Amino acid sequence: MSLFLGRYRFDPIPLGRGGMGEVWSAVDTTLQRRVAIKFVRLPDAELDKRFSREARALSRLSHPGVPALYDFGSENDRHYMIMQFVPGTGLHDVIAEHAPLSIGWVASIGAQIASVLEAAHEQKILHRDLKPSNLVLGRDGSVSVLDFGLAFMREAERTRLTRTGQQLGTAAYMSPEQVECDPPTERSDVYALGCVLYELATGHPLFAGPSEFSVMSQHVRTPATPAGRHRADIPRNLDELLMAMVEKSPEDRPAGVRDVHERLMPYLSGTSPLGDMTDAVESPLTLYARALSRTVVSGPAGPSSAPPSGTLSGSPSGSPSGTAAVRPDFSRGDVRRARREAQSLVRESRYGEAAALLEEAAAYAPGEPGLREQLAEIWMTAGDHRRAAQEFRALAAVTPPEQAFQYRLQEAVCHVHLGDSGLALRLMTSLLADTAADDDPRALELRRQIGELELSAGLRERAERTLTALLSDLGRIYGADHAATERVRRLLASL
Repeated sequence: MSLFLGRYRFDPIPLGRGGMGEVWSAVDTTLQRRVAIKFVRLPDAELDKRFSREARALSRLSHPGVPALYDFGSENDRHYMIMQFVPGTGLHDVIAEHAPLSIGWVASIGAQIASVLEAAHEQKILHRDLKPSNLVLGRDGSVSVLDFGLAFMREAERTRLTRTGQQLGTAAYMSPEQVECDPPTERSDVYALGCVLYELATGHPLFAGPSEFSVMSQHVRTPATPAGRHRADIPRNLDELLMAMVEKSPEDRPAGVRDVHERLMPYLSGTSPLGDMTDAVESPLTLYARALSRTVVSGPAGPSSAPPSGTLSGSPSGSPSGTAAVRPDFSRGDVRRARREAQSLVRESRYGEAAALLEEAAAYAPGEPGLREQLAEIWMTAGDHRRAAQEFRALAAVTPPEQAFQYRLQEAVCHVHLGDSGLALRLMTSLLADTAADDDPRALELRRQIGELELSAGLRERAERTLTALLSDLGRIYGADHAATERVRRLLASL
């Protein structure tokens, strides 16, 4: 068999085919490495220019979540790009087998994609076609963003590449402005990411219909259904973020993907293995990223993993958190500034300083909503699950039952991270007993989590009883073919 360009040996079948081309896996016989080769047939000069611009854009985009571009050119009327081969599972397959994913996985995948898009947007590159089939989950949990094939440079002379009325994108993940052929912006990618995360979190696409026209029409005209309607255990702030990301007007969405990244980070916990799609062993890339995330190279102070001992600076006589030491001149504006500054400190991994700041604000304004929840999320992000559990327990004690459900569940998750499966199971079982009805979606999801925890704790017989009863109820309520039913069926089959 002859080699492409004298050095590349193709695999027997392509990785994928599309309307204008195909992608093959091949072996570079010179460097003995696997590569992906994308071929495109371009019928006109405009698309020829688009392909060249894509290649040049990718050559400047350096990020571990984007495959490296090794070479590009043309041969026999076909354009080609030779890229780094990215092993893993397409996110569309992850959704099919595991959706709805845990909150931790939704946040991790979303934050990683947001970091890739931030790198692209810094280079004035938009993706324009973000969707699950363009996203790959590696066995180490890393996410790669593929196919910037619809990326384009936003300068005026380059936007002329788009024909009048030409729509670029995929209907289920297309922003309203793309549907209406208006110029896309970074917030168009925010919208598409919101659609992807919504589907990961709920197992349902944001909009569905009998035709692409129907779906596109809904993106423009139909209000999105909050994810909490499909899934009761989703945190309120996360649900609000998803809804903000899919606002019809770009101006109403988050300002950029960096904002999305920061708002997802507090939920980065609870990423247990996804069947055989992920490994429990950390990859060298994960180790590198973990070290880098705790390295601060700006600001006068280094990171702190615990709040300063003793009385907090400026706190009211060392009052413990939650005590009513209200200061009359401590306004809502002061609270908002404290929360914003705490977010900035978290971005620098200065968790202790961020926690101290919120403790002080909570002491001055004990009734201000959101302060204690943000504090609990900071401890989760910092990996101090013991302190996070204490905060979630305190929140549940003073919160109406509907919101207390989520806090109690988060407390149990903290104890899972602490290695105390017995206590976590007791907390979850107690929470289940307090849930009103067996067919409550929250109760069904909680029973699944209990079964999985029993299984991971080695309580095989208990897990089998829990999951068998749950499978029967899911089949009765949702039907045998529902994603939730199928997921529990696979869990039982794994026993």
